[in-house]
Amino acid sequence: MKVASGLVAGKNPQPELAAAAVKAALAKADLERAGSVILFLTRDFQRAPQAALLAAARAAGSMELSGCTAYGLITEEGWLLDQSGAAALVIESTASGYQLTSEHLLSFSGHSTLPFDWQTVPPRAGLLYNEAAVWTHGRLQASGNAELNLNGVKSRLAISTGLRMTSEALCVDTCRSYDLLTISGQKALDSLRRSLPGERRDDLSLHRFVAMRYPNGHGVAILAANDDGSLTMAEPFAPGETLYWGIRRPLAAEQEMNETLNVAVNSGNKPDFAMMFSCIGRGPLFYGNEDHDLAAFRQQLPGTPLIGAYGGGQIAPSGAGNRLFQNAVTTLLFESANV
Repeated sequence: MKVASGLVAGKNPQPELAAAAVKAALAKADLERAGSVILFLTRDFQRAPQAALLAAARAAGSMELSGCTAYGLITEEGWLLDQSGAAALVIESTASGYQLTSEHLLSFSGHSTLPFDWQTVPPRAGLLYNEAAVWTHGRLQASGNAELNLNGVKSRLAISTGLRMTSEALCVDTCRSYDLLTISGQKALDSLRRSLPGERRDDLSLHRFVAMRYPNGHGVAILAANDDGSLTMAEPFAPGETLYWGIRRPLAAEQEMNETLNVAVNSGNKPDFAMMFSCIGRGPLFYGNEDHDLAAFRQQLPGTPLIGAYGGGQIAPSGAGNRLFQNAVTTLLFESANV
């Protein structure tokens, strides 16, 4: 299977960037045209991406373009933030009549929450970025949602939440819609502070703290600390629910990324290519101008073509359905189904 990625940056969101990314990927893959293309553009393409899609389709010789605009871009070559750019992954045509599809339905959304009908089967993996432009088959999707099932490949998934618990089980006493009011007899904000190491209690960087419904579960983001001592959460809780406080720390997140990626890599054949969906609260902004998650991928899968993007939420299977993760990294590993 011939697959390769291309990453191009520029001063302005010009259509030529999308075409150049596709051409760079085609050259690396030794292809004259692509069977399909995954294309991500930086968020400054958001208002008018159609010209870039047309330029990419012409360069690829294919209208099978899927993707979205995002906060930043990722390939195995590196990452791109705060600059105009395009990332493309070109995949050669699948053999005619080959019907087997990836286990995960690629899903991109410009909504602020996970669409209701995406919360159940089939298993999905992808990215949500509020107000993103999304496209599939080379066309913008007015619904704000795009999905794609890749043919002729098998997929497996690694999820790194990067969380460490800081409290024992606590009980939600009172709440109001998305606001947590009191927990185990304390105001929600006081409960969070008491769970933290002493040096962190006076400096609450809320994006690093989460609530979990069970140990090592997904983290529910804290959106705001309010004057009345309540906390506004990304998901509602109910009185009587169990809650655990958790924290994200760079070293713990890096270790977990290595561990989860190692398990996924060793559970099958060497992948032909991969996709990585990360959070704007992770990556270079989390690790200090370096993306240690990307470094872990490079170390374990050197030379493997990769494309990805940074967004507000990561879509992945959880339990019997799908859910939206925050501050996580989801990595899809693809291998040819002919292997």
